[in-house]
Amino acid sequence: MNDLTTLLKVGGPVAALGGGAAYARANHPAVYWSTVGLPISTARLLSSYGSVMEACGLTVAPSRLRMLAVKATTRREVRPVPPRRGIIRPTSTGLRLRLRLAPGQEPADVAASAERLRHAWGVHAVYATTIKPGVVELRLVGFDVLRQVRMPRKVDAGFLQVPVALREDAMPFVRDYRAVPHQLTLGATLSGKSMYLRHLIAGLAPQPVALVGIDCKRGVELAPFASRLSALAIDPEQAAELLPVLVKEMEDRYDLIKARQGIAPDTPAEEITSDVWGLPESERPVPIVLFVDEVAELFLVATRKDEERRDEMVTQLIRLAQLGRAAGIYLEVCGQRFGAELGKGATMLRAQLTGRVCHRVNDEASAKMALGDIAPEAVTAACAIAPERPGLAVAGDTSGGWSRIRTPYLSLGDAAETCRESVHLVPDLPALKPFRPDVPVRPVETPGPAVRPRPVAD
Repeated sequence: MNDLTTLLKVGGPVAALGGGAAYARANHPAVYWSTVGLPISTARLLSSYGSVMEACGLTVAPSRLRMLAVKATTRREVRPVPPRRGIIRPTSTGLRLRLRLAPGQEPADVAASAERLRHAWGVHAVYATTIKPGVVELRLVGFDVLRQVRMPRKVDAGFLQVPVALREDAMPFVRDYRAVPHQLTLGATLSGKSMYLRHLIAGLAPQPVALVGIDCKRGVELAPFASRLSALAIDPEQAAELLPVLVKEMEDRYDLIKARQGIAPDTPAEEITSDVWGLPESERPVPIVLFVDEVAELFLVATRKDEERRDEMVTQLIRLAQLGRAAGIYLEVCGQRFGAELGKGATMLRAQLTGRVCHRVNDEASAKMALGDIAPEAVTAACAIAPERPGLAVAGDTSGGWSRIRTPYLSLGDAAETCRESVHLVPDLPALKPFRPDVPVRPVETPGPAVRPRPVAD
């Protein structure tokens, strides 16, 4: 009986702790990492750092001076020298530490050993980033941050920058329109493409920019944000009328830039500009972001007349993509499929879209349309996205870099409310006023009487 009581006293708390840790690891990985995973991984890293680096081939032969000093003082065997390790900095999702590479090493050697380091230290993933020549930062991610997306509380995002998703290395994915002016976003039905677009609009709504939408699904995607939109076209006919207006606006802005360039010879060199961002703030026109949802609807034709209209719209989109950046006009093109089979001009338009985001698609060819020409190895990652993870996507750009991202959930009501609160930021663009969507006025609820009347008895 005493043995049973002792077993219950000792084994009960141990079983409770073990069960609680297993539950937290499965359902609350961030809590598990902060309480259990972080101390264990830190202990593994500190105790096995030298041996792991040697096993991964990240050590070099010691210098002669070091060999002589070791033999003279300790008479022990001289081991290869690993990269000098900096201070370990814990984070809410993992660990960060910097390595100073030994002579003869390069950052590619560390990046190639990332998978080995992950298994050796018992973490979810390891990423290597070059900080400066000879210094590499290792970012250890303790758990799958894309399973339950939680954006960082503080994100450095400025004007025309929107933290729209979380990357697999626990860093925010920021859509920067100044750095990547135009982007193509592909995704099948229920892949999370609409959620991505919703985050972009909600992030741009509080900023002093003009939002223009082309939604050929009768406006069902963009109509909830009508209060913040400067213009909205809900079918190809309206889009054919809106696009020439945007092209004319772009040409007017180029005339403004040229007028600024043709100024007096005594004007300082810093006032001469080739885009709207070099103009004085008082003369600078407001940026315009054009959202095109279901771009394939603009290419589909049924008659010869529709074909002529299609060619005009595609030409205007290509002109906006080629020349719009300097005029402060940016494109966000979305669709389920976008390739040469859509018709003339599709490939030329896609070539102008620097950024690429590919959600789950229905076939490999669609993934190749988005990523094949900039990062061929990312096509396989895009095809492996499971339907059970909506919002998961592969983001890349023309530099060849790519990463997995996932957009957090944002309800349509919250996004629409953000747009309604920012209605005062809709800029005054006379050319777009005919296309401004009608916003229904919400009825004002009048409060009832403070005292409820009572019927007078006879």
